[in-house]
Amino acid sequence: MPKAPVQKKCRVHREVSRVSTKAGVKGAKPAGATLAQGLVFNTDLGQHILKNPLVITAMLEKAGLKSTDTVLEVGPGTGNMTTKLLERVKRVVACEIDSRMVAELHKRFLSTALHSKLDIRIGDVLKAELPVFDVCVANLPYQISSPFVFKLLLHRPLFRCAVLMFQKEFAERLVAKPGDKLYCRLTANTQLLAKVDHLMKVGKNNFRPPPKVESSVVRIEPKNPVPDINFSEWDGLLRIIFVRKNKTLSAAFKQTSVLQTLEKNYKTWCSLQEKKIPEDFSIKDKIEDILVNGKFNKKRARQMDQDDFLALLHAFNKEGIHFV
Repeated sequence: MPKAPVQKKCRVHREVSRVSTKAGVKGAKPAGATLAQGLVFNTDLGQHILKNPLVITAMLEKAGLKSTDTVLEVGPGTGNMTTKLLERVKRVVACEIDSRMVAELHKRFLSTALHSKLDIRIGDVLKAELPVFDVCVANLPYQISSPFVFKLLLHRPLFRCAVLMFQKEFAERLVAKPGDKLYCRLTANTQLLAKVDHLMKVGKNNFRPPPKVESSVVRIEPKNPVPDINFSEWDGLLRIIFVRKNKTLSAAFKQTSVLQTLEKNYKTWCSLQEKKIPEDFSIKDKIEDILVNGKFNKKRARQMDQDDFLALLHAFNKEGIHFV
């Protein structure tokens, strides 16, 4: 992700802002969604600026920031949270996709003592390589929540923690327990790699412009050491059993497409192991035997915990059944 060039003059930026306020601009919200200088927030990019300083302060306190920290902020917007971060830490790497917001940040900090601590990078954070950082604090664009969480959790070296603003329902999925209505593949994947805590609910009126949904703040702390498991294998298994999370595992593994994929993987494994496959081999029967012998056949994904998933994956892998 390239660093944003420093803009010493903002006349061009003001011209862009005025043009963007014209009728017909995608995502434009003329009423109640602009700054005094006419900057329009693009809600199609998830631009809902967190304006309540008390919420910002609470998020930073929960992050446990140190003066020596490098902090990653995604979607800094006009810099309300960025200001408070710069006052507390050694360096802030702010990733922003909107060049108008980048101009706002430069204008806000260029003539201040905090500017030397700010590294602004312009571009799509999902497509860029993340920098090395200690803590991530962000009011995320909600449409990138799921891919960003997994990009974050698979990032190395490990960071200390992340305090992130999400849509309320997404946050509830992250912290759900087995048996909960919102318990899903996202839940299991996230909780495999991290400890997740719900910190606070945040109402719509704390943002400008207000979003259509309620929000919540979540703290994510990566597990250290990292679980010794092939994440692609793990996720491949969960993709199958969470398609119909209320069905039994026996039913989940009877789908034709699933059987075809697992049979192909099994034959590849046998070839690599120089193992002969019997002429009367049936992948359907083999999978059913594994499920029955491990007493998994009547279990349902929505009621299983991390230990259950790990035991199931081990049972399959032991018999040469793989999911990648």
